[in-house]
Amino acid sequence: MQRMERRRQAFTLVELLVVIAIIGILIALLLPAVQAAREAARRSECKNHLKQIGLAFLLHEDTHGHMPSLGWGWAWVGDPDRGFGERQPAGWVYNILPYIEQQALHDLGAGQSVAAKRALAGQVAMTPIATMNCPSRRSAIPYVAFYSGGTFHAYNADAVPVHARSDYAVNAGTTVHTLSGPTSLEQGDTTFDWKSANIPYEQRNGLAYLRSQVRHGQITDGLSNTYCVGEKYLIPDHYTNGMNGADNTSMYQGYDWDVNRWGNATPDRLPQQDRPGADNWTIFGSPHAGGFNMVFCDGSVHQIPYSIDGEIHRRLTSRNDGLPVELNE
Repeated sequence: MQRMERRRQAFTLVELLVVIAIIGILIALLLPAVQAAREAARRSECKNHLKQIGLAFLLHEDTHGHMPSLGWGWAWVGDPDRGFGERQPAGWVYNILPYIEQQALHDLGAGQSVAAKRALAGQVAMTPIATMNCPSRRSAIPYVAFYSGGTFHAYNADAVPVHARSDYAVNAGTTVHTLSGPTSLEQGDTTFDWKSANIPYEQRNGLAYLRSQVRHGQITDGLSNTYCVGEKYLIPDHYTNGMNGADNTSMYQGYDWDVNRWGNATPDRLPQQDRPGADNWTIFGSPHAGGFNMVFCDGSVHQIPYSIDGEIHRRLTSRNDGLPVELNE
């Protein structure tokens, strides 16, 4: 007698559910590792951006004899016909363009009429650069321009609907100041009282301020002991909508919360990780867990822990207090 063998044609429902459960467990185990690897890659890319910025600062100082300036104030962008010193109204991002392979962008409008330069300056204000953004936070694209309920425009540029923004800010010292410069090029060159408008001399202990020209010789605490440019704190609620008063205009502007930050030992000046609902326009920080990235004046890049001692943070922000520093990363 022949016996008929029955072939199994498919999984049973129980077996299928077991397989699905196993796959789900494997995904749950692997996903954090994948996410951690991606964040590590983004953090590494962020450090590389700061390395390039630090090199640009060194090249600027070698070429012009001083670190990049913070220009004339928040309502000014770059003018390619006004050099790199006290007559240049733009801030540090514009001043380092030739040293991050952006010479053509820096020179846009050179030799043109006033009207043509204003239009082209607006174009520059909208132009993002990948080096200026942390990939953990946002992409290098133009973001909506928003200022006090309307579109913002600089004194020397046409109004534009979007602006390029930076996730990095220069070290402006230990004392927060709100500064405004002149309202015209002529005033800035002739009658404007820069001494009264600027930071008191004894408080100019950062890398940049209005019309600054800080030389390496003035960084008496040592290039390896002084902050240069670091990640700035931002509230995640306003990463892209222009409604953060410290991130609502172009990264090419002069002295402003958008492009410079401060550090001190007081709780409101210590670095923080970006947190929804918690705004602070003055401090360093980042979306990274554990700490933020900072390039020092010697070009070295360090991760500064959010738990850094306040006094050490203050000393690293000052370039000339004469006090010793020991950084434990």
